[in-house]
Amino acid sequence: MATKYLRFEAEGREKYGLLEGDKVRELAGHYVRTAVLTGVEYLLSEVKVLAPTVPSKVVCIGLNYKAHAVERGKQLPEEPMMFLKPPSAIIGSGDEIVLPDIAKNVEYEGELAVVIGKRASNISVAEAKQHIFGVTVLNDVSERYYQVKDGQWGRAKGFDTFCPLGPFVVAGLDYQNLKIETKINGAVKQSSSTSDMIFTVDELVSFVSKVMTLEPGDILTTGTPEGVGQLQKGDLCEITIEGIGTLQNRVRA
Repeated sequence: MATKYLRFEAEGREKYGLLEGDKVRELAGHYVRTAVLTGVEYLLSEVKVLAPTVPSKVVCIGLNYKAHAVERGKQLPEEPMMFLKPPSAIIGSGDEIVLPDIAKNVEYEGELAVVIGKRASNISVAEAKQHIFGVTVLNDVSERYYQVKDGQWGRAKGFDTFCPLGPFVVAGLDYQNLKIETKINGAVKQSSSTSDMIFTVDELVSFVSKVMTLEPGDILTTGTPEGVGQLQKGDLCEITIEGIGTLQNRVRA
């Protein structure tokens, strides 16, 4: 059975909770560490939903859907292509994406993201599920001009607000068979399934854990399907993943 979790602000404090319908049940700490309820409850409409975790790192995978590799004119990778986004780029659902003054070509990338629940270091593919707490939605906002110009992706992927995340983390989903859809101003731009990944979620968690230790609360995002495109000032970007919800962000006008 799928269960939804969130990070939120209420009464001037940051809290973690369990979402049941329109009711938020406060947890005694981060959901990856405790299932103890405090007994305090809120209506979802009464709280500000924040990005669902504050990770030590955001590990990303490029070119992990067959059709996206084709649209980029790239050969299918022999192993996962890994890069990092800084945690300072994270914003929550409802927050604004800000295009930097030097931006020339900023694009959206709707993605399924994994939230690590248990420390993972040098684990096998078979062990990966034990280290995954749940999944959420991520937008790997990317500045293509600097991605090409720099030859590495730190600047292109790392601008402030370039990592929208949320709104909820869901445990108990079949994360390898979820519909994923991105809309810009109501028009569908990406529509695919996580079943079209080149490397599975479990394979990615294992692969990354053999490079760097994944800590509880860390984010591993899993690549984007075909249909990426440009973001303009004023655009409303909505990324929906089956069973999780919709990550919604407007680009600051």
